[in-house]
Amino acid sequence: MEYKKTDLTKKPVQKVENIQNPAFAFEKINYILMIVGVVVITLGFTIMAMEDAQHGFGFLGLTLGPIVTFVGFMFEIFAILYKKKK
Repeated sequence: MEYKKTDLTKKPVQKVENIQNPAFAFEKINYILMIVGVVVITLGFTIMAMEDAQHGFGFLGLTLGPIVTFVGFMFEIFAILYKKKK
């Protein structure tokens, strides 16, 4: 059985036009959700800073503040991945 040698350099080159609409990666709702996430993160850090206990070892500094901050970061991930159903 003989194999044909194919010359890869002689194939016709097809011109592919890559026309895309210059659109934003996110929609308006994504930016609104991201702003809400930043506000929640800032609120969490503010709660941690409000702690009156020595070195911030109270309920606000060790429990509530980090939980609110974590929820804010998770909300940011949701805001980035959210896509409106069409």
